[in-house]
Amino acid sequence: MHVVLVEPEIPQNTGNIARTCAATGCPLHLVGPLGFSIEDKWVKRAGLDYWHLVDVQQHASLEELWAAYPTGTFWYLSTKAKHNYSEVAYGADDFLVFGKETKGLPEPLLAAQQQHAVRIPMRAEARSLNLANSVALVLYEALRQQGYPGLR
Repeated sequence: MHVVLVEPEIPQNTGNIARTCAATGCPLHLVGPLGFSIEDKWVKRAGLDYWHLVDVQQHASLEELWAAYPTGTFWYLSTKAKHNYSEVAYGADDFLVFGKETKGLPEPLLAAQQQHAVRIPMRAEARSLNLANSVALVLYEALRQQGYPGLR
């Protein structure tokens, strides 16, 4: 599995997500522009001493990411999607794509990728979950479906 953050804005979230990627062995793709430097102390602090375990790849745009993985299957997480994340059969090399904290993924992208857009169910009154929590929740469901490969 691959975790993709599109234009993340909060360094602590990215640090926490990097720690989740370290614990699961999943590459972390950061699609710019980033709202901070990955050298930021808050990113490093949130990831603690796990950074050496994370395969972090930076991409200037989603187009650059898609070009690097032309046969990849991409799942787009959004509160606006119609299908629940648990209704999907994830593949071992799939990409879980999450948008920026304040705006999510771009509307035109979601409109074009409706068949690959999924959501986390929640109360109508709640805007969204924290990004790091959302990544952990969906990533572990995808890994559960595969029998937690490489994890003990």
